[in-house]
Amino acid sequence: MSVDVVDVVGIGAGPSNLGLAAAIDERNRAGGEPLTVRIFERKPSFGWHPGMLLDGATMQIAFLKDLVTLRNPRSPFGFLSYLEERGRLVDFVNHQTFFPTRIEFTDYLGWVADSVDAGIDYGSDVTRIDRCDGGDGARFEVAVTGPNGAEVVRARSVVVGSGLRERLPEWAYGPRMFHNHRILEHLAALDVRDESPRFLVVGGGQSAAEVLRHLHSEYPAAVVESVFNSYGFQPADDSPYANRVFDPDAVDDFFGAAPAVRSELMDRHRTTNYGCVDLELIQELYAIEYTEKVRGRRRLWMHPVTEVIAAREDGNGVDVSVRERLTGEVWTRRYAAVVCATGFRSVGASEVLAHWRIADNSVTVRRDYQLAVDGDPVPGLYVQGATEETHGLASTLLSNIAVRSGEILDSLLMDAPSTVAPAGSENE
Repeated sequence: MSVDVVDVVGIGAGPSNLGLAAAIDERNRAGGEPLTVRIFERKPSFGWHPGMLLDGATMQIAFLKDLVTLRNPRSPFGFLSYLEERGRLVDFVNHQTFFPTRIEFTDYLGWVADSVDAGIDYGSDVTRIDRCDGGDGARFEVAVTGPNGAEVVRARSVVVGSGLRERLPEWAYGPRMFHNHRILEHLAALDVRDESPRFLVVGGGQSAAEVLRHLHSEYPAAVVESVFNSYGFQPADDSPYANRVFDPDAVDDFFGAAPAVRSELMDRHRTTNYGCVDLELIQELYAIEYTEKVRGRRRLWMHPVTEVIAAREDGNGVDVSVRERLTGEVWTRRYAAVVCATGFRSVGASEVLAHWRIADNSVTVRRDYQLAVDGDPVPGLYVQGATEETHGLASTLLSNIAVRSGEILDSLLMDAPSTVAPAGSENE
């Protein structure tokens, strides 16, 4: 059992903690008293939703909303710096798009993970966090189990990058019924390319539409069906005024609003992110369906205003019962696989800390993303990505990572030992 002392321990090597590590690295390079960083990640290597890296799937945010640019346009960890190092800067400019593919943006995130000056321990599971009061300034003991065994790291601050959790219907269980974020590995395991499979996609958002396109193009002998609650796919509202809900200033507005106003704003702006599809993709799917009607050979079928009421897997396929919500009619069909594009849920602060030794009887998140228990802040304990209810829509998305990283760093420095110079000091 080894013991170490670091300034910042990050739990999870996702975009949020990578953004924070980049902000700390930039500050250290500027000449301030360096902050040490260790990040613990369960996965054996870097990966960002690898099961969703479908060909042609693009990001829904502009490349300028990378991990650093909105905080520091001159950062060495920006998307443009990545393109330059990869030798594709001019090519990307000629591409004339603000929206890179998901595959390219994932490569960018991996480049940041490899480039940033932070120790990232992959294959390491945090099993416990204890508060302590050490003479060395440590406020937490973080127990970790990794490739080299058990370790206890003494840390001045801990930042939990909680991420999102998949949302699956109650009826979905078994290897042939799975969430879309792991679609590629599940399809590879099923190995149905030599057959004429029938797939069912459940959901009416961007991911569902991307999965429909992927299955239709990658399995030319397959029939692909779509079940969703609404009458038609809802276009995403990406107009300039609507997108202001993701601006950094919107976090202050949302945090300071009354709970009733927050709830209303969430409902009014839900189609900027949830249950909506890019208009271009809607038109592409409609063109496919219409062309097939003309030719008389249908492979893409839409079932609007429908819901799955039961599903049973027997190892060779899935029998699914679907109810037409307008008429009440129920029909049952057999599928090779059912893909549930049913979204994610934001993990609340209490749930994030439920399996660690931190009291969670009344956990809230302050404006600077510091945890408070029973109204009292826990110095040095921060959470990223579990704050949609308090900080707004952008808190679980990439849009605000750059600015949020700077805010957390400022808070860390304000609370740091006197030997560490605060942001903006003459040491920088």
